[in-house]
Amino acid sequence: MTLEHLPVVVNADWLARHLTTPGLRIVDASWSMGGPASAARYAYQAGHLPGAVFLDLDATADPGSSLPHALAPAQHFGRVVGALGIGNDDAVVIYDRAGMHTGPRAWWLFKAYGHDRVAVLDGGLPRWLAAGRPIDSAPVVLPPRDYLAADPWAHACTQAEVLHASQTGAQIVDARSPGRYRGDDAEPRPGLRSGHIPGSRNLPYTALLDPIDGTLLPAEDLQQAFERAGVDPTMPVICTCGSGVTACVIRLALARLGAPSAMVYDGSWTEWGSTPGLPVATGP
Repeated sequence: MTLEHLPVVVNADWLARHLTTPGLRIVDASWSMGGPASAARYAYQAGHLPGAVFLDLDATADPGSSLPHALAPAQHFGRVVGALGIGNDDAVVIYDRAGMHTGPRAWWLFKAYGHDRVAVLDGGLPRWLAAGRPIDSAPVVLPPRDYLAADPWAHACTQAEVLHASQTGAQIVDARSPGRYRGDDAEPRPGLRSGHIPGSRNLPYTALLDPIDGTLLPAEDLQQAFERAGVDPTMPVICTCGSGVTACVIRLALARLGAPSAMVYDGSWTEWGSTPGLPVATGP
């Protein structure tokens, strides 16, 4: 395994060996819902992987959209990433403080905007610490780089495309908890209806992670998880969730399986559940 050919995930031992390799950039993409917007940045400042820069996921979103994580124009993403000192020729490894939560979203963003050499630290910061690896609180400031981002929409679906998929029986996979999917539990964002996109299958993103150490399951176990949910990874899949974050855990798992065609519904339930007139299903 080299920086030229990064797999979907790398483990803590691999990253420790490559920490100082020229051309490797480490990115902390931690984010949490419901707390102050600055909480993740403060946590990063208190302790992060050596050499890691902080990517504010809110800063990558389209500032002209009311949706919390809407894909921004390519130039916007390029400015945010370039300001961190990341160039198109760098290899990127991403992690988050929760383990495997928001890191896959950042991974997918890099992929969608045309950056191929990107991986997720399997198990994130918890696995790094469990392996006895060090953290650092020193500020990391890298010289800004020019970063040319590609149009991301070859990797994402619009609401109209998802509606068509729902009506034609295409595979839509929802990463939310069973209670939210069924409509039994209220949505955390006010004003959203409860339930799911008609025809979608529920595969909570946590079912794709090892229950002990929080790492992504091996390929064979991932295959079985998709099959239990009634999903065929060899056919096109649309990944959705609450706001487009944990849908990317499903997308990451599909990438580990080498799935040929998988997209993310960027607006996810935040958009669907707040749009009058769109059909909503409840129950299993």
